Amino acid sequence: MANAPDRYTLFLLQPGEQRIEVQEDMRIPNAATFVFNKEDHTLGNMLRHAVLSMPGVLFCGYKVPHPLEPRVLVKIQTDGSQTPVEVLQQACTKLIVHIGSLKQNWAKEVRLGTDSGSYGTQLWPSYEPGAPMAGSDYDADRAAGGALGGYVDM
Repeated sequence: MANAPDRYTLFLLQPGEQRIEVQEDMRIPNAATFVFNKEDHTLGNMLRHAVLSMPGVLFCGYKVPHPLEPRVLVKIQTDGSQTPVEVLQQACTKLIVHIGSLKQNWAKEVRLGTDSGSYGTQLWPSYEPGAPMAGSDYDADRAAGGALGGYVDM
């Protein structure tokens, strides 16, 4: 793409640039807009979903202002029992716990797949022909990374 920015500008913060900026909304009570620099729809949608599941939240939405701008705006309005900042902090904590649980379940399933008696076949066979898959954590993680092109970090 001719007008696409350099790739490193999509994830590296520039000097003086903040990862998160908070803008209080003066027109709507108990509302704030959070600007997440160097982020995209992945984080915006996860945060929106986690914030909406919190009690006391009246509205939460996100938008990416422009596809070539790596930033996400998340707007949160609460009923006043908590501030938008508190709700966002709790939602982030909830997401971290959820992703940790997902990671543990993923590792467990990969280990179960390496046991020949569990499912009868290996869940994540290695692409290396004839490569043995032992039951150790390191070998299971290596096998999962090899099956997925090295993108799994366990």
